[in-house]
Amino acid sequence: MEAKLYNQDGDQIGVITLNDAIFGIEPNVPVMHQAYVRQMANARAGTHNTRGRGEVAGSTRKLYRQKGTGRARQGSVRASHRRHGGVAHGPHPRSYEKQMPRKMRRLAVRSALSAKFEQIRFVDALHFDAPRTRAMLELLEDQQLEGKTLIVIDHKQGHENLERSASNLGYVKTLLAHYLNVIDLLTHDNVLMLVDAVRVVDRYLGDGTESQITLVRNGAGAAPAAAPDAATTEAEATSDE
Repeated sequence: MEAKLYNQDGDQIGVITLNDAIFGIEPNVPVMHQAYVRQMANARAGTHNTRGRGEVAGSTRKLYRQKGTGRARQGSVRASHRRHGGVAHGPHPRSYEKQMPRKMRRLAVRSALSAKFEQIRFVDALHFDAPRTRAMLELLEDQQLEGKTLIVIDHKQGHENLERSASNLGYVKTLLAHYLNVIDLLTHDNVLMLVDAVRVVDRYLGDGTESQITLVRNGAGAAPAAAPDAATTEAEATSDE
């Protein structure tokens, strides 16, 4: 599967051949849904709490005698049907954590990447001399990206200015490649992915086949891209959370 490769200015500089096992599979919708529900559930704090009739303040004496008043019998001022009484069957602290096999989690991410392929834009590199929001806005305009945008990078080192430039924009998020997840992929309108981030994805989601890059020079021919340096080929710590 091939996709156009752009530079930071939005000009096409070549073509990238992607791994079909990651970007070209038939999306498994049930697995994506299960991963989405799991991630949302694991994000819940579970700290909600209510007080029952044995925990609220109030006297324990019987309000009035059982018989002879003509009124309904009452035993406690702390009963749940009375004002300021305890809550019946209310929530208490609990864990909402859900488990999911690693193979299914990775299949869900591959399915999301394949389903989102038409909205993914690949760039060779992004360089910001200083953290400036205006520079990020110019980047989005050059790349013709509108709406919520997810920028996928390979590692934090060297991209500090990029992350800080995007921090003031609520609709732009930067994410490490080994933290790709179903929610971020499906809830953003566009994905801007670095070539080095693609290599990280190839290592922990692929089948051993790496994506190939062909650079176009002056429109006259094609030349293979240079091999990645040690920084980009260094093994990344993978996380499936």
